[in-house]
Amino acid sequence: MYSRHYFPNQKSNEFIILFLRRHWIEVAKIIIVTIGLCALPLVVYIATLSYVSAMSEVFAAIFVLGGSAFYLFVILYTFSSFIDYYLDIWIVTNQRIINIEQKGLFDRVISEKELSRMQDITSTVEGFWGTIFHYGNVQIQTAGEEQHFLFKNIPYPEAVARTISNLVSEYKKGGVSALDVAMEDV
Repeated sequence: MYSRHYFPNQKSNEFIILFLRRHWIEVAKIIIVTIGLCALPLVVYIATLSYVSAMSEVFAAIFVLGGSAFYLFVILYTFSSFIDYYLDIWIVTNQRIINIEQKGLFDRVISEKELSRMQDITSTVEGFWGTIFHYGNVQIQTAGEEQHFLFKNIPYPEAVARTISNLVSEYKKGGVSALDVAMEDV
């Protein structure tokens, strides 16, 4: 599996400089939506309790069945959202950038480009929450079939863009001391 020190198909003279996942605020959003969805059947139950005075057995059975099915969908949503968060990884090495994007439970796209193919690196921080919690996007224009890499909602996008830019310029110069250049920015 992927870690901060090793990934499959890693070259012998290649080392990881940045190992990125989306910002932790994404997990907080998943938790807030899950709590809100879990409270929904309770609100519906309390609202309908006044209309059904005797709480007939048929209504109780339908409510339990519907509530159980709803909670199964909430668990599926939470699980798939967390898997999507956890398995979206961006790895920046001294030679290339690897974009691993999970699309659903059973679909994964892995793209990689050499540092020499990088053309334009842009970082954006949007909105109030992005500014407060220091997260945003980094878009890297590349030469080739894949037009760009998009690092979505990563922490400190300005520092990441600066690090990648320094790595690209050092790589194009032919220097191997890119680790020193990258570590001073992070």
